[in-house]
Amino acid sequence: MKSHRRDGERQGLGPPPSPSQQLLGVLSTGPLKVVFLVLASLCAWYSGYLLAELIPDAPLSSAAYSIHSIGERPVLKAPVPKRQKCDHWTPCPPDTYAYRLLSGGGINKYAKICFEDNLLMGEKLGNVARGINIAIVNYVTGNVTATQHFDMYEGDNSGPMVKFIQSAPPKSLLFMVTYDDGSTRLNNDAKNAIEELGSKEIRNMKFRSSWVFLAAKGFELPSEIQREKINHSDTKNNRYSGWPAEIQIEGCILKEPS
Repeated sequence: MKSHRRDGERQGLGPPPSPSQQLLGVLSTGPLKVVFLVLASLCAWYSGYLLAELIPDAPLSSAAYSIHSIGERPVLKAPVPKRQKCDHWTPCPPDTYAYRLLSGGGINKYAKICFEDNLLMGEKLGNVARGINIAIVNYVTGNVTATQHFDMYEGDNSGPMVKFIQSAPPKSLLFMVTYDDGSTRLNNDAKNAIEELGSKEIRNMKFRSSWVFLAAKGFELPSEIQREKINHSDTKNNRYSGWPAEIQIEGCILKEPS
């Protein structure tokens, strides 16, 4: 008997079908096949229904994005830098005044004077013009005392400028910036008055030189503070046609101890 079975297997008859195979054979024929397909369809529908109930309502695009973002590294964004007074890169200590002086540069680049984040002179205020622009600030209170511009290309304005400088009370800060030309009608008396405040460059002023100057009246500024800067007009190196580049100085002035 055993040899018979081995002979049958050798002839390709194979082993007899299993019970599950026999069941599939029965289902694949006749009405039972239809019943089986109906039951399978109902099971698939019910499974889909249950899955839809379990998943919370959300747009398809949102779900797709959530799947796509799985495994992605979180993007770390640097915080937006906080704006400092007078657009300084770093903040001034709390016991100091912040200032920034910017000369004119080119016909559309007006001079600016900023003190404690307040624009004292500039195009937006309409109080800056050709020549030398001066702002006087009370050093004790930090309040602006007066502002004025003096045309140094036309008219005789050196005399009025000297009187304006001399009118500054003791313990005053004086901020000076040029726009366009600040030297053509600048006389010797005016140069002397500015030189007495500590200027080292006023006598080097030329036509359309860019110049900024910080002075103190009635007290001394720390030696480490940059007080003055100048840039002369040069046809070979001018940034603008006939105009040198604007220049600036900025810093922090220690307040008077209370």
